[in-house]
Amino acid sequence: MTTHTPRRRPPPPAGGSDFARLSKKIAEAGLMNRRPGYYIVRSIVVAVAYAGGWSAFVVIGAGWWTLALAAFLAVMFGQVALLAHDVAHRQVFRRRRPSETAGRIAGAAIGMGYGWWQDKHTRHHANPNHEGLDPDIAPDLLVWSQDQARAATGLPRLLGRRQAFLFFPLLLLEGVNLHVSSARALGNRTLKNRALDGALLYGHTAAYLTAVFLVLPPGMASAFLAVNQGLFGLYLGCLFAPNHKGMPTLTGNDRPDFLRRQVLTARNVRGSWFTDLALGGLNHQIEHHLFPSMPSPHLRRARPIVRRYCQDLGVDYLETGLIASYRQALASLHQAGAPLRRARISSARA
Repeated sequence: MTTHTPRRRPPPPAGGSDFARLSKKIAEAGLMNRRPGYYIVRSIVVAVAYAGGWSAFVVIGAGWWTLALAAFLAVMFGQVALLAHDVAHRQVFRRRRPSETAGRIAGAAIGMGYGWWQDKHTRHHANPNHEGLDPDIAPDLLVWSQDQARAATGLPRLLGRRQAFLFFPLLLLEGVNLHVSSARALGNRTLKNRALDGALLYGHTAAYLTAVFLVLPPGMASAFLAVNQGLFGLYLGCLFAPNHKGMPTLTGNDRPDFLRRQVLTARNVRGSWFTDLALGGLNHQIEHHLFPSMPSPHLRRARPIVRRYCQDLGVDYLETGLIASYRQALASLHQAGAPLRRARISSARA
């Protein structure tokens, strides 16, 4: 993964920062206005589909057709996660309390600790693709830069050599990782509302496992869990991988201004209304990072305004197709693991 060195630029002209002037254009276009009708309809559709999936699971009972329902519910889990994301950014409610209440309800439906996720995601938005500050590119099983690869030990060092090939298979574990990370975060005493988050998380786990093993025999229940959680994790990974992976990273004291920090580290994905539906509007990642509280149905309308503004400033604005975005992410992962492959070759020759 490459490291971005911010361009030196002259002081902004009178009238505020580059972002302030863009923000004024966006506000004048009415794109920061709330969309209560849209979110009411979307929430009802997702809730009905989610509840309908579980109702069909109980009605069908023991049978291998339940694996199709496991796949359907994996998609519904992803759609609930996208709603929780919009709620957390106050795209739905302007005030904090209803946003947190709705976010916790959505998080409980999929086994996600809302407080942990919100804290993590807020830090990502503040410093996207900044090594040491963005938790989404902290080295874990994978390494995201060659510097991380050189410092890697244990499993990341082993996996890092072929991590581009392992990326999508590893995403099958992302749903489980979401639950485990949520549970681990409960040990952090600085996390607010730990008791409530813990009760919701373990309540979901108990209800989920009880329902599956009560309706299905053990072997079939295990298959249901594998399909449901595996595809849920794959869907989550496919939602977020196109957004920043393979884009420039920042290190140390690299601190471009807000507009450049958000635009240069993000990638948009072109597509139709179906792309917006499947990716929850996150395919307009640049606009989302610039205006996190903008309702997701407005992001597509904001795109030409932001793109033209960036062109006028000479700021790179990247858009690509969905498949191309995955190619770029995988190429970046392969490049990041290069020091580990070279070290293995040197060791073999020695």
